This record gives sequence, C-alpha cells and structure tokens, in this order.
Amino acid sequence: MSHFQFQTVSNIISGLGSIYELKQLLQAQGYQKLLLVTDAGMIQQQLHLPILEILETIRLDYVIYSSVQADPAEHIVLDAVTFAKNEKVDLVLGFGGGSSLDVAKVIAILAHPQQQQTLADLYGVNNAKSPRLPLFLVPTTAGTGSEVTPISIVTTGETTKTGIISPVLFADVAILDATFTQNLPVHITAATGIDAMVHAIEAYTSKIKKNPYADMLAKQALRLLNHNLGLVLADGQDLNARQNMLVGAMLAGQAFANAPVAAVHALAYPLGGHFHISHGHSNALVLTEVLKFNAPNTKQLYAELMCWLDPKSTGSTDGLCDLFIDHIQNHLDDSSLVLKLKDLNVPEHMLSQLAKDAMLQTRLLQNNPREMTQHDAEQIYQAIYE
Repeated sequence: MSHFQFQTVSNIISGLGSIYELKQLLQAQGYQKLLLVTDAGMIQQQLHLPILEILETIRLDYVIYSSVQADPAEHIVLDAVTFAKNEKVDLVLGFGGGSSLDVAKVIAILAHPQQQQTLADLYGVNNAKSPRLPLFLVPTTAGTGSEVTPISIVTTGETTKTGIISPVLFADVAILDATFTQNLPVHITAATGIDAMVHAIEAYTSKIKKNPYADMLAKQALRLLNHNLGLVLADGQDLNARQNMLVGAMLAGQAFANAPVAAVHALAYPLGGHFHISHGHSNALVLTEVLKFNAPNTKQLYAELMCWLDPKSTGSTDGLCDLFIDHIQNHLDDSSLVLKLKDLNVPEHMLSQLAKDAMLQTRLLQNNPREMTQHDAEQIYQAIYE
C-alpha cells in the first residue's frame, strides 16, 4: 500500500435539530464576541434566527456579516476581514452555502490579531499559516462539503478563481442540520447534489493521492447521494432524505479533501468565471463527457462503483463502466438542470477560450486519471454545446 495522509475536522455533529448543540459548545469555551458570516438570502429567509436565539440565550455578543456573494471576489473577502477586525471578534461561525463557509475560513485566519499574512500570501497549497480564530461551520446546502475541507476558493479576476489550500482551514466544529436545507429551490438542490456526487467520483479516481480512507468515504457518500437525490428532488420536505444528502456531501468533502478532484472541476471553473453558471451546475454540464474521456483509464473503478451502487449489476468491466456512466447521466436528466451550453447563451466561439482557461487549472488536472490536452477540453465543451 502506498504512503498516504488523511486529515479532517475533529468534531462533526450531525442530525436534525443538531444546531441546538451549539449552545453547549459555545458556553464551554467562554467566547466574548461571535461573527456570523452568511449571505443576504439567509437573512431574508430568517434561517439564521435559531442561531441568534442560542446566542441571546447564553448572552454571547455577536455581529453579522451578510454581504457574501456567490463565487466571492477578493474585495468581498477583504471587506469581511476588515469588518471582523474592527469588531474584535474572537470566534467565526460560517452559515450558508459553500461561498459563506469559504469566506468564514479566510476571515478566521486574517482577522486573528497576531496574524501577519495578507490575503495574497494565502493563495496556493500550504501557504496559509496559524494562528487563526476558532471556526465553526454550518452548511445550508448539501453540495460543496466545505465544512470539512481545508479549501477556500476566491474569485481573483474577471474570470479566474484561486484556491487557498491548507490544514489551517479545517474547522474546529462542523454541524450538519438538514432543517436549514428543506426550503432550497429544486435547481439548487439538484446542482449541489450533483456537485457532491462529482466530489465522490473524482476522489475515488484521483490519480496522485487516492487512498483507502478516501475510497471508503467516497463510496459511502456516493451511495447516500445516489439513493437520496431523487427523493429530495421529488419532495423537498423529506427531512430524512435531506439529512442523508448533507451527510453524503460531507463524506464526499472528506474524501476529496484528501484525494483531490480533477478534470470535471478544471473544466467547470471557466464556465463559472466567464458566464456565472453556478459551480454545481458547471460540474453537471461537463460531468458525463469527462467520465467518458477518463473511461479508458478508469473503467475498473467505474465498474466497482456501479457494483457498489447496484450489487445486482452484472457484466464485463467495460459493460459495467458504461452502465455507471449511463446511471450518472440518468441523474443529470432527472435534475431539471439545463445541460447544453447553447441553451445557457454560451457563444460557440468561446469554446476555445474555455479550453485554454481550463488548462490553467494545473492543480486540478494533475489529479486526473488521464492526461488532458487543450484539444481534449475543447472537444468536451463542443460535445455539450448543443
């Protein structure tokens, strides 16, 4: 067995109503002032009120930063850090989708009174260093798995995103409570659910750091997501299925935090950067074609996943591989997501630029089980154009 390392969040609390365990966690530590990091939608829907109720019950001072936007730009992150510093907070609680959790992670580092690093210093792998403020994360979508990853993605230009990857970004506590996800719109439920499935699949086939722990988590994540995605799309109030989706997304997050994602994400990022297509939707667009591209190198692994999802599956390795790709395509077809670039008003002349930008994602492409060229990427974009 090859050498590997596995790291994750040390305290994960999961279950309907588990947010109320926050009360004991906060009381035990003697914090002075909490920063709640979220977005305007969470405030408008009043999803944050149970948290405020807890804070007021234990008389813990708090402030709210609610200006996080999807794919947060540097100026949003820096504004949030300045706000946190001015308020002299000593605890950060990220609440919302992946963008809010990602911003909370960066705030926890840069708002620490003894931290000397700047945002620019953090970009890349293992550049972010201690100290950081205590960090609690509460996801409200079953998708990114950000609550258990050491990764924060920041939009650094008009069309580019840059990652901050460091164990310092692992939260102290992650709380998974599906009561916060039950009113998600169908398209967000679908896009985030597919995103989580991509995490599991890409972790299981990751080229460099694939390992037994990540494999185990990826398989269990994929089983939960596979079984429950259709249930939550049919009935958004099915809290048991919603909780299973949250756990599945979290397990997938643990898997890809240690066996990193690859070409699906590399090709998805330019779509988000140029056309503001959500991350999960971008992943869904390119997923099947990347699976087909990788199949010559991953057919055994795809066959294993197919047998895991349906033990009654039989046939040759090639047949099971094809069956797995078809199975994933069925999820996409049932998702109600628009799956052609032309229908999303992406101009055909932009496909070469998208491919060129995808090639810049070397951090991701090095993990892909099959080497991908710019021509390959353009062919994939062409295949999903119309």
